[in-house]
Amino acid sequence: MIEKEMGYRGSKSIVFLDFCVAENIIVKEQRVDGSWCIKFMHSRCTLMGFERNYQIKILSKQINKVIYYTSLAINQGQTSLKMNPWFLDASTKYIVVWGTNLQSTVGIKFTLKQLATVQLAPYQYSVIIGLLLSDGWLIFASKANKNARLGFTQSGAHGEYFWFVFCSLSHYCSSYPRVRIRSHLEYISLEFFTRSMPCITELHSLFYPNGVKIVPYNIYELLTPVALAHLIMGDGQVVSNGLRICTDAYSSSDIVKLINVLMIKYRLVCTIHVLSGRQRIYIFAKSMNLLASIIKPNMVKSMYYKIKS
Repeated sequence: MIEKEMGYRGSKSIVFLDFCVAENIIVKEQRVDGSWCIKFMHSRCTLMGFERNYQIKILSKQINKVIYYTSLAINQGQTSLKMNPWFLDASTKYIVVWGTNLQSTVGIKFTLKQLATVQLAPYQYSVIIGLLLSDGWLIFASKANKNARLGFTQSGAHGEYFWFVFCSLSHYCSSYPRVRIRSHLEYISLEFFTRSMPCITELHSLFYPNGVKIVPYNIYELLTPVALAHLIMGDGQVVSNGLRICTDAYSSSDIVKLINVLMIKYRLVCTIHVLSGRQRIYIFAKSMNLLASIIKPNMVKSMYYKIKS
């Protein structure tokens, strides 16, 4: 409860907190004259198990105006600020940048209504974009399911990268990864899926407008340094004088869209190589230092070899 003096009048506001920082938080205010006012405070929603049991200290008098908080965004390798709500971390009682304190929710059950309020934090959103451009995919668990989920798999040889991705997205997962073993091939792979949620379905509409994965029309905005790092870690192929990106599955127009972003937004010197009828983006050796400076902060060490670092 927050009490604030207003000249010769006073008011009391009650903020209702539930399982998460909800999309609309209802504030019920009682004025001195006995009247009531219902207000809605818009904020981001993030899954937090049993947050109703946390004790939250509300700072008063130190904050004397409405504060619109910020979340970090990455633009061409530099940190910039965008106006977005911050997340109130009930476990630590501090206000932190939204998306930086996400914890695993594996094993915790949420209702469909709760999942419908979830939004992807900026960093996790970019991770998923990079995965979808490379080895990730979106599917519907069943014909009856109206929401999509993200799937991701890697060979056991790339286990460090796989676990890095899972830890980044475990906040949106209901179960741990599973191991697949093909004994006759002596092949081990790791795989996980996120929950089926409306925020994932929105990406399905972008990447699968006609049922086949494409490069989205707004790839210029979507391909952040984080997304580019995951594209390279997933589909980058080291060659003697540079790096190839395995874009075999995309159409010529999609590859052109992608290479234009690399050349215009990131100033990488690129071309398209045709190998046995397959088209792949080739980044010249003279751009490798620039590429490394852009994506290395977002890579796992086991993948440094792809940028020769």
